[in-house]
Amino acid sequence: MERALVPGELSDPEELHARGRELGARTPSTAHDHAAAGEHRPSVADFVEHSNAGRLGDLVPLRIGRMIASPFAFFRGAAGLMAADLAGTPHSGLSAQICGDAHAANFGLYGTPEGQIVMDVNDFDETIRGPWEWDLKRLAASLVLAGREGGVSEEDCRDAAEDAVKSYRRVVRQLGEASFLRSWNALADADALSKVKAHDLADEFSEAAEKARRNTSARVVAKWTERIDDHTTGLSHHRFVEDPPVLRHVDEATANAVADGLVSYVHTLRESRRNLIARYRIADVAFRVAGTGSVGLRSYVVLLHGNTDEDLVLQVKEARPSALTPYLPEHRTEHEGQRIVHGARLVQAETDILLGWTTIEGRPFIVRQFRNMKGAIEPTELGGKDLDDYGRVAGALLARAHIRSVHPRLLAGYFDGDDQLDEAIGRYAVRYADQTESDHAELVTAVKNGRFPAVTD
Repeated sequence: MERALVPGELSDPEELHARGRELGARTPSTAHDHAAAGEHRPSVADFVEHSNAGRLGDLVPLRIGRMIASPFAFFRGAAGLMAADLAGTPHSGLSAQICGDAHAANFGLYGTPEGQIVMDVNDFDETIRGPWEWDLKRLAASLVLAGREGGVSEEDCRDAAEDAVKSYRRVVRQLGEASFLRSWNALADADALSKVKAHDLADEFSEAAEKARRNTSARVVAKWTERIDDHTTGLSHHRFVEDPPVLRHVDEATANAVADGLVSYVHTLRESRRNLIARYRIADVAFRVAGTGSVGLRSYVVLLHGNTDEDLVLQVKEARPSALTPYLPEHRTEHEGQRIVHGARLVQAETDILLGWTTIEGRPFIVRQFRNMKGAIEPTELGGKDLDDYGRVAGALLARAHIRSVHPRLLAGYFDGDDQLDEAIGRYAVRYADQTESDHAELVTAVKNGRFPAVTD
């Protein structure tokens, strides 16, 4: 007897593969070599102004200052603009839980509870269900921009973009033949480098992993806090030291609101982890500016005391609707923090065990460990061969992430016999990098003309 566990779902591997081949015939690889700018894209100034809505006004100039630093920096803050460009472009019809902002700097290292360092997609503010091609094209374009910023030759930039796509295709095909259990968490650790033949990146990975192991709550406490002694009780605790505008204290009402939000956050964790987090006690709350695209959102760091001299730092970060939502209108969510958490849990091989969501003063937030051995390989600092290797690793990780939500046999069928997608998306990536440089220049001009104030850190 054979039957699907989910009624109505196609589950026979050969039928799924054949269905993927049919979709490939309808939307061939050459269709992905399309124009960079979408027909209905907003002007750069209008896009930036719209994306600033709802942010803390005093931090908007800092956001603009970070975006004008370089074309790659602009790209990092403009996921919504690229979504506007991709809306209506050809795609296979296969949807996945996509990162939504899969640029090269959003792949990073972090630690598992067992202390193992893994590398994966690590930013999910824009996660949503949508065309897998959107993530892959954003990754490819970002590699060209990162390479240009680092002085890599144009040929090597294009090669890195093409090899990211090639690696994506190869891994999809490999995982399409693998057991479902093995494919689910594939490529999470340093073995991924050898599996995708990214040997030139081994030194950078080792160096980043070593730094990541030192990037803990204990180190944050040592660098960012001071010890306060209470002579009345004889007890002492740590308190954040201000470093404006990046880190500053909050008033008592805000601190209490964040603390109340953490109480409800506990119930979004899996049951065994609720007992874990309940053992900590809150010592201090501060506001901390986050990221590039997230500058101006409400973002807090919370210091908790644990066993004896143990400390834990959590990040409590405002969750806004995905910038891709206007272009994927079928998407609906009740809580934006829950959207981000569910997306991360579905996409990542290993997810932060303290990742959850809450509501504070009517606004949705996510909660996660602030420093759980996080690290990064900076793509703008890589030479040509290393950038190419980095592209292969990122493409492989993106493929593994996508096949958790789109059947690997379907996607493998779409790629069956294909040998043109790499070059098609490679050409598009170069074209989109050119468009981004033009967009960046337009924002720089708008700042010079006084439309947007800008400050640097």
